[in-house]
Amino acid sequence: MLLLRDAAGELTGLPGGAVLRIRADAGARGAVVADVLRRAAERGGRRVLLAFSGDFTALGVAPSQDFDGAPDLVAGPGGRPDVPPASGPFDGPGARLAVLETPYRAPLDLTPARLSAAAARLDAWRTSVAAWAREPGRPPDRASVRAAETALADDLDVPAALAVLDRVAASDLAPGAKLETFIALDLLLGLNLVALIGR
Repeated sequence: MLLLRDAAGELTGLPGGAVLRIRADAGARGAVVADVLRRAAERGGRRVLLAFSGDFTALGVAPSQDFDGAPDLVAGPGGRPDVPPASGPFDGPGARLAVLETPYRAPLDLTPARLSAAAARLDAWRTSVAAWAREPGRPPDRASVRAAETALADDLDVPAALAVLDRVAASDLAPGAKLETFIALDLLLGLNLVALIGR
């Protein structure tokens, strides 16, 4: 069950209903956080509509989906999830990862150093995934997938989910298992980790 903190700081479940309607109000950061929330809720079987102003496809966010009526959740300042806007430019391939490396409630300054470090981390993962793809296939490591899903269900703890990727990459799992585990987690994180396969 996916839990988010409410205004009182208590962890509570998502609103019910056939469709979960989310609005992102914190610019690019809000859209990225809400996109991961959408992916996690959909993994749990919910149908989700995500609306926002702007175009964040370069950050891996699908186009906005308009809906009628009030949103069930608002990803923005004072909302649920309570996402303050980030300062700094959303430039370069590591921008989405730089957002996700920071807990969504914490202040975020996208400095050149932070963006560069995130881009390097992302490139290392993508390079590894491309290498693993040349090895025999194996099923994903279910324990690692569950660990990441559990982290996301606990108030969208994306940094903990990202740490699972680091542990898998450094583990002695077969390359094919690492590949499939990364692919399974990328469906939740939206980092396009398969970008270098076949290149």
